[in-house]
Amino acid sequence: MGGQRNKIKQALKSIFRVRTWKLILILIPLMFLTATLLRFDHIGMVELRDAVIQADKDGSDEEILSALMGLKEYTFSHIVINLIEENGVERVVFGTGPFYLEQQYIRKAKSALAEAEAALENAGENPHGNVYKKAAEVCDELARRYGWGFNRQYIECMSRELAKFPEMEEIEDFQRAMIPPTVLYRRDFASPIWAFSWSGLAILACIILIVVILIRFVIWCVLRIALILLKKR
Repeated sequence: MGGQRNKIKQALKSIFRVRTWKLILILIPLMFLTATLLRFDHIGMVELRDAVIQADKDGSDEEILSALMGLKEYTFSHIVINLIEENGVERVVFGTGPFYLEQQYIRKAKSALAEAEAALENAGENPHGNVYKKAAEVCDELARRYGWGFNRQYIECMSRELAKFPEMEEIEDFQRAMIPPTVLYRRDFASPIWAFSWSGLAILACIILIVVILIRFVIWCVLRIALILLKKR
């Protein structure tokens, strides 16, 4: 009986040769380091996303595509934790969160509306007259009242006004085929939950330390219980 107790005590000593509190002391700064590295990953994503937005404002389609590819590659190779708000509710996501290439959409829609205007002017006589001019008069007035430029609100206004003349086959065709849907200009890149990066390695080290601490605690509890049971015999 005494030999069994000695074996258990020896097992306790060998397992806990490195004190658990030392492991915890290592874990705490490691967790701060992990949080810092994750913060750097987030900042890197934000900078690249801002570069995309800037290219959208004053760049060509090629520049926008290049900026998007840089953002996509970075997001796919790093752990990007982001806080976004949708419908007044905040939630945590892995990735960039949704954003829009609004200026590119406006440029495409403006070009489509100009082509639609030219086509409607050449469509011949129709019972509604120059429907594009009628729609523009309504939307121009709203633009002056609300301070719009040629933006998404103006394009949506033109779409609504032109849709009031469903008999015109040309209008339906241009509404459906020429003015691009906004969903085509929505981007949302997801990042992996874990990636082989500095932050990923730091997370892995934290997980290993936490698992070791938990295992040591469970073993300590089991051996203590066994020791107590042996003393009662």
